[in-house]
Amino acid sequence: MRSRLAIGATLLLALTIPAHAETDWSAVGKALGRSGTEAAGGVYRVGLPRSDLKVTLDGVQLKPALALGSWLAFKPMDDRDAMVMGDLVLTQPEVNPVMTKLIESGIEVTALHNHLLRSEPATMYMHVLGHGDPVNLASALHIALQQSGTPLSEAPASPPAAAIDLDTAAIDQALGHKGKVNGGVYQISIPRAEVIKDGGMDVPEAMGSAIAINFQPTGNGKAAITGDFVLIASEVNPVLRALREGGIEVTAVHNHMLDDEPRLFFMHFWANDGVSKLTQGLKSALDKVNVRHS
Repeated sequence: MRSRLAIGATLLLALTIPAHAETDWSAVGKALGRSGTEAAGGVYRVGLPRSDLKVTLDGVQLKPALALGSWLAFKPMDDRDAMVMGDLVLTQPEVNPVMTKLIESGIEVTALHNHLLRSEPATMYMHVLGHGDPVNLASALHIALQQSGTPLSEAPASPPAAAIDLDTAAIDQALGHKGKVNGGVYQISIPRAEVIKDGGMDVPEAMGSAIAINFQPTGNGKAAITGDFVLIASEVNPVLRALREGGIEVTAVHNHMLDDEPRLFFMHFWANDGVSKLTQGLKSALDKVNVRHS
């Protein structure tokens, strides 16, 4: 009788305790210095655009949303801990001071590289990974980012998205995916068909596992494009050839993660040309990739 009572009490306790505690994302945003938004897959994503930088490339002043958008994405792991992944846009003098603080806090650097060529000033991109209490992770990242000029205060409320000088419907139709306007840039996110994992944890689209294609209008029916294709090894050279045949410059091929499944390579690109020509080249490249179709 005593054992039955014990079993009954254990079952009752299990039924009354939540499966996991809800993460206090407001506390994470406060610790980081800037709040974010909840995205699909249980991800809390914080955008940290380098609005302090004035970067030009081939005579085009880059909007932060085109290629200067630092971001951090948090995903709960269990009752208390979370995983954070992100991409930090840094000037060359900022790289080692930020890296030193990350090392001191136990946050891993998984990649450091360029995304662009010929940009002035040159920018580097530092990919990070951490596990632990989400507020502690945010505090550590705040300390590291203080070694850079990254704006860490709350941004003023964004005005309604203004009309953009692009035929976005034609772009959507050509690429087979719909985008959105953000900060004067038309952004398209295209997930791969596979489930992406890193260290055994799912890596949703909001954590950087999707193809990113960004358009910034430059006048007279032209646009600057940049972003990255997310590829498995067998897709790298077919996509590279398709981009080059379309007059699109390939600016980098590298990893962003260390323990990803499947193993992924990220191909960055740049061009400033007629939108119709660019979408044809991008569509030819996308046809070589195992993307998820809506």
